[in-house]
Amino acid sequence: METFINHARGLHARISARREEQETFGRLAAGQSPLALFITCSDSRVVPSLITGARPGDLFELRTAGNAVPPYEEGRPACAEAATIEYAMCVLRVADIVVCGHSHCGAVGAKARGEDLAALPAVRDWLDRQLPGGLPADDGPAVAGAVQRHVREQLGRLRSYPCVQERLDAGEVRLHGWYYEVHTGLVAAYHPESDLFLPL
Repeated sequence: METFINHARGLHARISARREEQETFGRLAAGQSPLALFITCSDSRVVPSLITGARPGDLFELRTAGNAVPPYEEGRPACAEAATIEYAMCVLRVADIVVCGHSHCGAVGAKARGEDLAALPAVRDWLDRQLPGGLPADDGPAVAGAVQRHVREQLGRLRSYPCVQERLDAGEVRLHGWYYEVHTGLVAAYHPESDLFLPL
């Protein structure tokens, strides 16, 4: 924790020392206009700014266990994930949504292998509600096939949100499915026409 504290203490000094940084952060104080909504896992090994090279203000991030997008359910109390998606679509008007799954995903791996999560009831219930059944169980430690199938499912769920579908119909937003390899840094993108994930 001391490393984080020291970095936080020095942030102001680093920004103050460079005019370019002062201008960048000064613009952020006036509001945000991110380029994309980036939906990914809570896993600490997945760092959106490292993967994309994004600067502060570029990405509106939504992080959940297993990069899960809850199905849209009209008439049900809204969840934080739905509120984040709606805000990105209707207020920030982002032009792109990326759902980024990753190799060695604990959430997808646990679901695919049918692990006993009785000691983690909140995790168990979340995975049961949010991750699809029938994921390939013999997928190896990277669970690549299961994660990629899960990303496809989340893209479909996004289309169930009226605010997303309206902007898709108007040609105002694009959906992207990504698979990030933690151990190599490779990013593959989903191509619906071939139903394959291919390197960017």
